[in-house]
Amino acid sequence: QVQLVESGGGLVQAGGSLRLSCAASGSTVSTNDMGWYRQAPGKQRELVATISRDGRLNYADSVKGRFTISRDNAKNILYLQMNSLKPEDTAVYYCNLRYIFWGQGTQVTVSS
Repeated sequence: QVQLVESGGGLVQAGGSLRLSCAASGSTVSTNDMGWYRQAPGKQRELVATISRDGRLNYADSVKGRFTISRDNAKNILYLQMNSLKPEDTAVYYCNLRYIFWGQGTQVTVSS
């Protein structure tokens, strides 16, 4: 069965950086469409970034130029490098595989 385990969240000041990791088991990050999504309190879950099987990248306008999605095929891990963080980036961040499977989420809190 597919399992996705996120890590790397935490509390950071505005302008700081975090790197989220999503360790996959039961499937491979290199052969699936993968993505990061986030959900802030009282808001719907929204797309942050995706990487397709053939490496095409897509970012939400709000994170373009600040966040980078990548994957390590050998380790079977999906990453999200987040720079220049803003308070409005505060949310629970979820890893997704094939638009079907979800991780448990990791909390990111950005203080002003």
